[in-house]
Amino acid sequence: MRVLLVGGGGRENAIGEALVRSGAELYVVSKHRNPGLVRLAKEYGLAKETDVPKVLEFAEKWGIDIAFIGPESPLEKGIVNAFEEKGIPAVGPTKEAAQLETNKAFARSLMERYEIPGRKLFRVFDDISGMRSWMDDFGRPVVVKPLGLTGGKGVKVVGHQLRDNGEAKAYAEELIRKDGKVLIEERTEGVEFTFQVFTDGKRVIPMPLAQDYPHAYEDDKGPITGGMGSYSCSSHLLPFVPREDYEKALETLKATVEAMRKNGTPYRGILYGQFMLSKDGPVIIEYNARFGDPEAMNVLPLLKTSLLDIAEGIVDGNLGKAEFENKATVVKYLAPRGYPLSPVRGVKVEVDEKAVEDAGARLYYASIDESFTLLGSRAIAVVGIADTLEEAERIAEKAVPHVRGELFYRRDVGTRESVEKRVRTMREFGREFEPNSC
Repeated sequence: MRVLLVGGGGRENAIGEALVRSGAELYVVSKHRNPGLVRLAKEYGLAKETDVPKVLEFAEKWGIDIAFIGPESPLEKGIVNAFEEKGIPAVGPTKEAAQLETNKAFARSLMERYEIPGRKLFRVFDDISGMRSWMDDFGRPVVVKPLGLTGGKGVKVVGHQLRDNGEAKAYAEELIRKDGKVLIEERTEGVEFTFQVFTDGKRVIPMPLAQDYPHAYEDDKGPITGGMGSYSCSSHLLPFVPREDYEKALETLKATVEAMRKNGTPYRGILYGQFMLSKDGPVIIEYNARFGDPEAMNVLPLLKTSLLDIAEGIVDGNLGKAEFENKATVVKYLAPRGYPLSPVRGVKVEVDEKAVEDAGARLYYASIDESFTLLGSRAIAVVGIADTLEEAERIAEKAVPHVRGELFYRRDVGTRESVEKRVRTMREFGREFEPNSC
């Protein structure tokens, strides 16, 4: 079967590998030639992923049977709608359904209307004086969010990026002046985790939980990035997420899919719930309408079921099971020096792929071209997979020195110390639990 993969990042490298492993004949369109995908693809077209007519042109030229959309930006442009109009099924939500990610006000309103569990108190403002007055009356710390896509970098939280509600008002005013609207939410204390599922619009099939490291520097310091790494556990849970909270989070995602169906915007594809585990249980921070990057690299290497079969089940509305190996994974992302604020670009890096393989690790390429030149964002992911978290982290760490250049990474991703810190944080918020093995 001829499968078109749209996108050229680390997430897409992992998707492409899983599709080829499933027996797909892979075709790729992205804005740069990803060296990992170049080796997997029968044909490779260069175009912006948001240039829907150009992507469709490639699909028709190659006689594509099914498309798989990697990043969120073409979903916002309605690429799935365009494929379906041409009679080509596509894995991913329509433009209307993708609003779960692309329009935060839509997502919060949907949760409110259908009483989806795990929702937060929120307000959307287009009036500066009304926003300031409400925040004064509210009196508690808030989160300020742009309504649209931000690449994981536009959300600001009082107590983290913002000193107090005074700074929150100033940032919210800035967003109203720029975008016309702003979303203000109550701040929720806890520890974040990622829950990804496959769905055909009715059935919801869970993937192993993962946890991302969004801060640029070790010990969770520095600016928020697209994600400097992530880990998952052999139990498919996380040490600080009890089974009952896992079930509650899964119920939130199932209720979301059901609400989207009732709303007349059926959701098919991958749904990613970013949760905050608070003292009162899991709370939805935001939805994403696609695989996480890096979290796709935690779950897809463990997928025992054919991803091609899953893709066909999603678009046909008869999604079956998805089985994953019971192994732990650690993803360490190497990024250009200066990322995310002023990354170096245009310089080459050296990768000893044989040495990485000998170390037992996997490589996924992202913002780097075929000549191994840095393009300015996260460049190469090194992934360790093993029976235990310690061994997976050791494998990844052992492999990192075989990638050389003007790069940096977080050594603490997936370490026992960093995971125990998250367990301690949950206990500081008043949660008593016995940590799951990892």
